[in-house]
Amino acid sequence: MRWISGPMHAACTAGILAAGQALLPSAIPDVPRRTIPRVSRPPKLDDFLNGTPREAELVLSDLRQYGPVAGAPVSAQTTVYLSYDEQNLYAGFICKDDPALIRAHLAKRDKLDTEDRVSIGLDTFNDHHRCYWFDTNPYGCQQDGMTIDGTDDYNWDAVYTSEARLTADGYVVLTTIPFKSLRFPNTPVQEWSFNVCRLITRNNEMSTWPQISPDVLGWASQFARLDGIENVSQGRNIQLVPYAMAADSRYLDEQPEPASFQSHREARVGLDAKMILADAFTLDATLRPDFSQVESDTPQVTVNQRYEVVYPEKRPFFLENANLFQTPTQLFFSRRIVDPRLGARLTGKLGPWAIAALVADDMAPTEEDQAVVDHRAGVGVFRVLREFGKDDRIGLLVTERILGQGFNRVIAADGRIRIYSNWMAEAQWMKSETKRLDGERFEGSAGLAHLTWSDRNLTYSALYEDRSPTFRSDLGYLDQLDIRRTSQFVSYFWRPDQGTVLSYGPTLWGSYSENRAGLRQAWEVQPGFELELPRQTHLRAQYDEAFERYQNHEFRRHQSQVSANSECLPWLALSALMSLGTGINYAPANGLAPFLGEGRSLTGGLTLRPSAELSIENSLIYSQLRTSTASGLASPEASVFINRILRSKWNYQFTRELSLRAIFDYNALDPDRSLLNPDLSRTFPYLGDRKAKAFGVDVLFTYFLHPGTALYLGYTDLCRNLAYDPTTSPSLHRTDGIGLATERLIYLKLSYLLRP
Repeated sequence: MRWISGPMHAACTAGILAAGQALLPSAIPDVPRRTIPRVSRPPKLDDFLNGTPREAELVLSDLRQYGPVAGAPVSAQTTVYLSYDEQNLYAGFICKDDPALIRAHLAKRDKLDTEDRVSIGLDTFNDHHRCYWFDTNPYGCQQDGMTIDGTDDYNWDAVYTSEARLTADGYVVLTTIPFKSLRFPNTPVQEWSFNVCRLITRNNEMSTWPQISPDVLGWASQFARLDGIENVSQGRNIQLVPYAMAADSRYLDEQPEPASFQSHREARVGLDAKMILADAFTLDATLRPDFSQVESDTPQVTVNQRYEVVYPEKRPFFLENANLFQTPTQLFFSRRIVDPRLGARLTGKLGPWAIAALVADDMAPTEEDQAVVDHRAGVGVFRVLREFGKDDRIGLLVTERILGQGFNRVIAADGRIRIYSNWMAEAQWMKSETKRLDGERFEGSAGLAHLTWSDRNLTYSALYEDRSPTFRSDLGYLDQLDIRRTSQFVSYFWRPDQGTVLSYGPTLWGSYSENRAGLRQAWEVQPGFELELPRQTHLRAQYDEAFERYQNHEFRRHQSQVSANSECLPWLALSALMSLGTGINYAPANGLAPFLGEGRSLTGGLTLRPSAELSIENSLIYSQLRTSTASGLASPEASVFINRILRSKWNYQFTRELSLRAIFDYNALDPDRSLLNPDLSRTFPYLGDRKAKAFGVDVLFTYFLHPGTALYLGYTDLCRNLAYDPTTSPSLHRTDGIGLATERLIYLKLSYLLRP
């Protein structure tokens, strides 16, 4: 189901609500109930392969499509068998199919989005807001996570076992989920909800039992009731994860002149501890916590960006239950905590209440913090939610960051309510208090209102945002302040029940913003058209016409964009996005005002899977800005910059646990220093008059037994087109070839999960 945020005008909102009253609400289907039997002998994979009778089980076979043809029977016969004992829940799947058509590989954990797979979802609190889900592909590879209010969170990881086997007429899977890996109420009789699911990717097909309707908002709210689970507990659930890490690095320190090479060796041991309280709350505490990440960030264009480039969080401590801290406005972005020495978190649920709290001692300053002798920043975040019914809730968030004599505090209240079965309304109020290091104090406020409608064909979304000039959220991510912004999005997709085309239809997005003084800041209109075909094939065309005010200059810009992606063959995936139009130079050279130029960009992807073990992901990003007659400069048709980014990622999966991955990155920036300010590009300091180029190699050997128990051995090397001579000033000079190794790192990291 599409879920696209978009803003709106207050007057428009009233009109849409009035029109919505006239729409006939979709019926929410009756909730089916099933009873799962308790067994004394656990099922085995061979039982399903050989047709051996099991002791007892709940049998489900009437799976129905969520898409592409909602309500149609699953296209390949699927039977699911459920049972449990004192320690585990068991889910067996017998999936019929043509073995030549099955799309599956030996994949890394949580990398199954393009794979055929089966899944079981468990709403263990029966609150209809959140559920755990456990995916398994035909090779037994795993992907798990949580869905909260329709949003998937892949960061939650559990210890569970999965076995699978390809057969002559399909594949068979057995998933075993320990109760100690779940959170649920501490009661003798459990009241859970559940669903089971099969995904056949070549057909863009997802089928479920019970039937999940795309015409009804919510995912877990449509689960079936699961009775029969009694007298189970997580037991003495304490998890200890000691870890050790050693690293040896050599890097070029470019400031001050002359530049010099530095070496650094580090060895660290620490302990992450997890305790389950009352079977529902998770208390995480750390001693010299492991806040490192082993996976490199996906490359992005960082040149000539008006707003901060955001990278997703990958550090383990911040990942579990991360979406409990989320609010409609992103007031907590964990990467704002750069290098914490200590940290603790409490997350969990008790009845209709959900609580999340985090404290950390951050040792790394921001640029603004450099004036403080003691750079340590204290961070605290607290979130509480009260749920009502299946989709309604209210929540409170408090964040605080203290550094020296300065601080930033934010308090926010938000709420959400379902109107009929397809309308959803959401609102948030925010207040901040800030004291800067120079003693200045100020307060600010902000607000948000959001309305959505969604069914199988129609999606409508509207949003209004209001932020005062003095509102601050040092732990959050906000693109603009002093803004009143409204926008709307609407799409309508026809979904034929037969034929090659699975869906097609138009989209339209528009926005308008002004500051609190009433001065227009921007407007944008973006019509588009999308087409969906089998084999994960999507085509899209889009046009963008916009006005933007930047540094008191007004610009009228436009852009045409086409994109396509396809998993046309089991071993091949393609993607491409091309855009042409005008663009703003947000980083003009000293003495120049921002100006409008001709922009073009191309993003491409090519993924090869020549065998079940090997995958090769290649990507290209090309971005260019040129002057034009509209720039008002003396030299039209001059290149402001060209940025080329190439990445090739090779992964060989020896087994489900053992893999070897290598990444090769090339990044080149060709700027005109008379038009572009190089100081705004942190990727390439000391640009000089020549093209700046960098080539990096990142090799990682991984043995990942299960979450908490893993061994990583990594090596990274970054070379740039520089020559180094400490006897000259400056000591660094650009060269034509890439030859100077400016960063080298080798590291070993080991962690082990203990569950007494």
